[in-house]
Amino acid sequence: MSPRFVSSLVFALTAAGLAGPAFGDSSLGGFLHNRTAYIPPQCYTKTLDDVGRAHNPCFTCHLRARRPNFINDPDLQLSYAFPGPALSNPWSNLFEDRRGRVAAIGDEEILSYIRTSNYQAPDGSLILAGRLADVPPGWDVDGDGIWGGYTPDCHFRFDDAGFDIAPDGTPTGWRAFAYTPLPGSFSPASGSTDDVLIRLPEAYRQNASGEPDQAIYEINLAIVEALIARRDVSIAPADEKGLGVDLDRNGSLGTAEKVVFDWAPLKGHDMSYVGRARTLQEEGKAPLAAGLFPLGTEFLHTVRYVDVDDAGEVRMAARLKELRYMRKTAWQTYADLEDGALEEIKEDHDFPDRVSLFDGNREVGIANGTGWRLQGFIEDRDGALRPQSFEETVFCIGCHGGIGVNDDSTLAFARKLEKPFGGWFHWSRHGLRGIPDPKRPDGSGEYARYLAENGAGDEFRDNAEIIQAFIGEDGKPDEAALAAMAEDLATILYPSRARALALNKAYRTIVMDQDFVKGRDPNLAPAVNVHREVEIDEETGIKEAVARW
Repeated sequence: MSPRFVSSLVFALTAAGLAGPAFGDSSLGGFLHNRTAYIPPQCYTKTLDDVGRAHNPCFTCHLRARRPNFINDPDLQLSYAFPGPALSNPWSNLFEDRRGRVAAIGDEEILSYIRTSNYQAPDGSLILAGRLADVPPGWDVDGDGIWGGYTPDCHFRFDDAGFDIAPDGTPTGWRAFAYTPLPGSFSPASGSTDDVLIRLPEAYRQNASGEPDQAIYEINLAIVEALIARRDVSIAPADEKGLGVDLDRNGSLGTAEKVVFDWAPLKGHDMSYVGRARTLQEEGKAPLAAGLFPLGTEFLHTVRYVDVDDAGEVRMAARLKELRYMRKTAWQTYADLEDGALEEIKEDHDFPDRVSLFDGNREVGIANGTGWRLQGFIEDRDGALRPQSFEETVFCIGCHGGIGVNDDSTLAFARKLEKPFGGWFHWSRHGLRGIPDPKRPDGSGEYARYLAENGAGDEFRDNAEIIQAFIGEDGKPDEAALAAMAEDLATILYPSRARALALNKAYRTIVMDQDFVKGRDPNLAPAVNVHREVEIDEETGIKEAVARW
């Protein structure tokens, strides 16, 4: 995230005396060893190599945003604009030598570990939900004997449309979608598989009479997709007369096969949800705006180990590294969001060394300042999922706070695939193999541009497999490798079997140490291309920021 991020909500909390100091307040869930835990390890990357050549992985996150994200931060490609307390790199796990410990873990040992679910018991019950039903005292921050945060309720049993179905046959409301991962270190090639699910509030899943209706839910999800992606979205043929909404914006109520994105209220162009959500929208209880998710939207994100079969084919592991959850709890208008961004600019100017403050605790999660509350669960030393500490959750703000690439504080949904299956499927049904490199407006491939700008497949430039396969001796991408990647991102995102197993073992040592506050990246050797210290506003050596569009 932008190291300067201080949201309008945080300002309000501070003024009201409700936000404790960033470096420690037990009421907020624990002491912060790292006062700037919201600045990711990748932001300490050395962008200049030994021969003075610049590498730019920064443009993936830091760029000119799309409204209503008013955090425009392409300048962060050009300098390390850190507050004073962040000048010394706190992510010491990057420099730890784990090679001996990794070598001591056998292949079969790690495969047995990652293929054992810590989310679902053999009978299909949800392990963590069971523990939260009788919440352990150490997790119960307010001491009322009741877990006040998110209780897992997704069963990962998907129908052909990507909807999660409970064992009793009822839908949970969760729907899996596929998306193109952002270029960088969050991929199977760097040690993690993941998935994301979305759930809209109950009203968006009901018809006008308040009855559950999957067809209505699918249309409302398509409307949300159109609003976030700012494009038309195909749907199954829908009777607009019955819905009372002109979905395809052709001026008449007939049969629509797409939701047309046409939102410009100042010009008299508006859009509408369908079913009961439409009624609530007309009553002012279900606001709608381009680039913003409905109030009450939920996301569920699992981060997993990398499973790999004897033939070397990569797949999602049964074991979760993390279970991440976020819910939109407050609606902020364009004006609210712009005010927050302007306050950040003023704060950065007046107090450049002031760190961000956050409201929350390990039980209820942390507010990110733009209307969302984030919560996470992570492995304990024995591999069972536990609530993240306050500091471990502040880490999540790094990607879901104020960075230019965000769309309403999220990353994945704006990158949702349109095919196969309309993009509504879980990775267990269809993996990354065969997914093409997305095209930028200039016609170049997104990953191809990343390789050209960075000369590597991740921020730390420590993935030798990608460098060997994709980068020539002249430091430029190999054209044959790019041609293959253009049709199949698995060529860059899937590691070899040996690398996948080594990365799993390296992360397992972090779990055993329980020192996530020092970093979660499972580097296979001490990082070389990472600063231990940076100077105030030190230049990165990148001369020109890469544009988003």
